[in-house]
Amino acid sequence: MADNTVMERLVSLCKRRGYIFAGSEIYGGLKGTWDYGPLGVELLRNIKNAWWHDNVTTREDIVGLDSSILMARTVWQASGHESNFTDPLIDCKCCKERFRADQIMESQCPRKPSKHPGEHHECQLTEARKFNLMFKTFVGPVEEDSQMVYLRPETAQGIFVNFKNV
Repeated sequence: MADNTVMERLVSLCKRRGYIFAGSEIYGGLKGTWDYGPLGVELLRNIKNAWWHDNVTTREDIVGLDSSILMARTVWQASGHESNFTDPLIDCKCCKERFRADQIMESQCPRKPSKHPGEHHECQLTEARKFNLMFKTFVGPVEEDSQMVYLRPETAQGIFVNFKNV
């Protein structure tokens, strides 16, 4: 059985049983996002609790930390993320998929899996462009540079910022 078929069947089962749903599904969905249903929330909580117990509670050399999902722009400027946290991506105008330019030869064409993107006669690839991987937003009612923040693109950054505090 093809991997895609297995994944489709697994997702279908999880939706029917109330574990997960595609994010914003009733409005066409938001690619790459998932919402947890009643059973999914319980499973997720149990996994988190088991992980926390094994990796934090039972160890004397580890402490817990939870930091804000929003962090000041200066954090990301200082770490180099704002200027360097990008991937060179290529879009296919035909299938609407996006591929990392530096991994194009490892990728499969969605329309013809035996070929790489660009090798199928229907492919219409764009030039590689840099895509910023951070989500920018603003704190407060005014959208100006002094109010710009980013959603934390990596969980470890909170540890670095709060190291002296802990």
